[in-house]
Amino acid sequence: MAKDRCDIYCFNEEKVNRIKPSIHTESIQAVTRTLKALADETRLKIVLALCQSDELCVCDVANIVECTVATASHHLRLLRNLDIASYRKDGKLAFYSLTDEHIKQLVVTMFKNDSSVTS
Repeated sequence: MAKDRCDIYCFNEEKVNRIKPSIHTESIQAVTRTLKALADETRLKIVLALCQSDELCVCDVANIVECTVATASHHLRLLRNLDIASYRKDGKLAFYSLTDEHIKQLVVTMFKNDSSVTS
């Protein structure tokens, strides 16, 4: 028998009954979508860049993450569709920012040992 699992099946009914109702499928799905978006290296770089500035134009993002403007725009659009980022137009420029302080807190926490991010 594997050592990383119980040898017998039993559960703590009190704990199960207390915890199970607090796990809401809709909330889990929303968080999963956000984490999947951040699991992409380019999108995480973009979000990390947006954590360090109030807003960035698509061209700035492309230069920061070293990709084409089309690639940056594609990833920013996905982040916008997931309500992670928002944008505003200023003439011919499109500026993006994070929509929620929680995303910034999450990303900064993940990089807490990287002084270039937390400073």
